[in-house]
Amino acid sequence: MIGITWDLMSWINCNFFSFLKSNSRSLNLSYISFSRKKKMFISLWEFFYGHFFRFWMKWLLRQMTGKCELQRIFDTYVGAQRTHRIENSLTYSKNKVLQKATLVVQSEVDKCVEDIMKEKNINPEKDASFKICMKACLLQISGYKQLYLDVESVRKRPYDSDNLQHEKLLLKLWNLLMPTKKLKARISKQWADIGFQGDDPKTDFRGMGILGLINLVYFSENYTSEAHQILSRSNHPKLGYSYAIVGINLTEMAYSLLKSEALKFHLYNFVPGIPTMEHFHQFYCYLVYEFDKFWFEEKPESIMYFNMYREKFHEKIKGLLLDCNVSLTLKI
Repeated sequence: MIGITWDLMSWINCNFFSFLKSNSRSLNLSYISFSRKKKMFISLWEFFYGHFFRFWMKWLLRQMTGKCELQRIFDTYVGAQRTHRIENSLTYSKNKVLQKATLVVQSEVDKCVEDIMKEKNINPEKDASFKICMKACLLQISGYKQLYLDVESVRKRPYDSDNLQHEKLLLKLWNLLMPTKKLKARISKQWADIGFQGDDPKTDFRGMGILGLINLVYFSENYTSEAHQILSRSNHPKLGYSYAIVGINLTEMAYSLLKSEALKFHLYNFVPGIPTMEHFHQFYCYLVYEFDKFWFEEKPESIMYFNMYREKFHEKIKGLLLDCNVSLTLKI
């Protein structure tokens, strides 16, 4: 019964939107776009659900089970579904302690769990698993927020040719991808061999900063044979593409998915604890490997259609990420 409210909400959403589409004219709503109608309904539903329906549903289920909503979620769900529903329950709660729990930093998770148990009158002797489960969920929730901040911090750091560490990292990328070919000069047309646009790669990192380079190096270092294979395929006479430029573009895709919270199901399933930069890099590697397969399966007429196929791939990934059981890992 714990899923009743969420299932009902989904059912109402689907059926109400279908009704609006087919009856807009008779309802004199034709002047309003469908997307706007959808937003209007969602706002209306969230208002009634949050202020009236949810309270009585929770009260009824508590009388029937003797457990609060958080306990019922722990009893019913595992993985990303559990963490996602706990996060929603805390977010929609009228209790300030529970609301603030979604914003807790990792160092204060233990205290936050104690505060929640106190607010909900949960006896640790009667429900010994609650503390463990709640801590795990809060670490994932707070960890996701911290991961975004960490990724954003690196993304905002521009590539600096006067920074020795940045220059070493760039040279490392060349050596990983072209181990038998020496780079003749720092400013060189040779950079085109690994898919950069100009003689100086630093200009290609402007959008994603040093994050774009770090991801390229991570894939080349941890999946060297795959990187060599994909670089070779990228030089195909008809289906070729700029390896490094596409890699930086896929860093932007990974970043935007993280920022929009589309990676929550994946990371909540993939990482039982706190997600880190390592897990972000791993997801990037998945995108690089899968995009190359996708590109050659689709067989675009030319590189001029890159944006269209890039968006098609993006939509495919977003669709996969909607599955609450998703875990997108590179399997070779």
